Amino acid sequence: MVWNYCGILYIRCDFLHFYPRKERFATKYIFQFARILAFCFLGEILHCVLPLPVPASVYGLVLLLLALNFRLIKLEDVKEVGTYLTGIFPLLFVPAAAGVMELWAEMGEMLLPILIAIIPVTVLVMVSAGKTTQALSGRKNKEADNDAAAE
Repeated sequence: MVWNYCGILYIRCDFLHFYPRKERFATKYIFQFARILAFCFLGEILHCVLPLPVPASVYGLVLLLLALNFRLIKLEDVKEVGTYLTGIFPLLFVPAAAGVMELWAEMGEMLLPILIAIIPVTVLVMVSAGKTTQALSGRKNKEADNDAAAE
C-alpha cells in the first residue's frame, strides 16, 4: 500500500499506478477504454495526414485490428470494454435518427433514390454477413473435428 502526504490529508495513491496483474475493478476498465481511445486518436491523426476519403474511425479500427493480430496488445486488454461498447452501439444511432427526423421534409424529395440505394445495400450486407458467418463457423467446426481426431 502506498501512502503519500498531500498537504493536510494523507491519501492513498496506489490506484494511479498500473498493475498489469493486480488491477482494481475500475482501473481495469479505465485502462481498457484508454487503449481503445488511443487507437481512435491515432485514427484521427491518420485521417488528417492521409489524403484518402476514409473516416477516422475506420483508421482507428484497422489499427486496433492490426495491433490485435500482431499481438501488440492482448485481447484481454480491450475485451470487456469492447463488449460493452458493442452492446450499447444501437444507442449511438439515436442522434443520427433524430437528425433524419429533423430533415424529413428535405429528404421527402429524394425518397425514391434513397430507397433505391438502401434496399440493395441492406440485402448485400445481410448476405455477405451471413456467408462470412457460415464460412467462419464451418472453419471452426473443421478445427474442432481435427482436434478431436488428433486426440
